[in-house]
Amino acid sequence: MPDAPRLTDEQRSRARAEALAARTARAQARAELKAGTLSLPELLRRAERDPQLAAMRVSALIAALPGYGEARSAALMAELRIAASRRIRGLGPKQRVALLARTGHPAESAP
Repeated sequence: MPDAPRLTDEQRSRARAEALAARTARAQARAELKAGTLSLPELLRRAERDPQLAAMRVSALIAALPGYGEARSAALMAELRIAASRRIRGLGPKQRVALLARTGHPAESAP
């Protein structure tokens, strides 16, 4: 097994700060979805420009929607044939359209 790369204290500190910023951005987006202040189509548009949001798991995204939890999220992902490990950046165009339509955003799902 290869050794882990050796990082300086400064590099390690910078990596920790970047990871914290990414987790915070994703948590904020989930909170806004849950509160209804951010729509799913808008979050998907933001994720196209923001790599921190693009790294969010689709299961966490769906679970953050009002009326959804872990079980309903898992059922929807199975229905749409989205892998449990899929991240927003990995969604295909048909999966995006199906997800938007299934969660009540059909008008916004058109390309």
